[in-house]
Amino acid sequence: MGRKTGKILKSETIYEGKVFGVRADEVEEPSGVKATRVVITHPGSVVVLPVLKDGRILMIEQYRHATRQYLWELVAGRIDAGESVKKAAARELKEETGYSAKRFTEFLDVWPTPGFLEERMHILLAEGLTKGEATPEDDEKIISRAYTIKELKQMMENGKLKDGKSIAGILYYLTFLK
Repeated sequence: MGRKTGKILKSETIYEGKVFGVRADEVEEPSGVKATRVVITHPGSVVVLPVLKDGRILMIEQYRHATRQYLWELVAGRIDAGESVKKAAARELKEETGYSAKRFTEFLDVWPTPGFLEERMHILLAEGLTKGEATPEDDEKIISRAYTIKELKQMMENGKLKDGKSIAGILYYLTFLK
């Protein structure tokens, strides 16, 4: 038998935007405590770990306003309405790098910030890559580059790789899949 979960008593949408929304829920938590929880709504996302034939991993660099920095990351993006995880992964990989993959294998399913964010991230391995032309969205200025495992480990060790989803995906890949 499963554990008791919380119950939503009242829910109000505060904001609905293109990328996410904000909702205030009056809840009764499993302990019986009543509280208001404000959550960011999100349809979920995919993170793609593309491995080239020579074993290097394809990364992208883009400016992230929230951090005021350029970050190296794995390919990632929102899952569109009605889109499967693998279809979203294929679309994002093509848009951001130009590459297509023969195989996508989901290997990790995580909640990056479960305290206030409903986003669920599906992390997939992309193999059998074929190079093509990138078609990033108008607001995306992306550079892509392939890194060796040694280079990525050094970037993690010296703090040059700061993106949590990428660190989680790469470490899982190196620990359990490679």
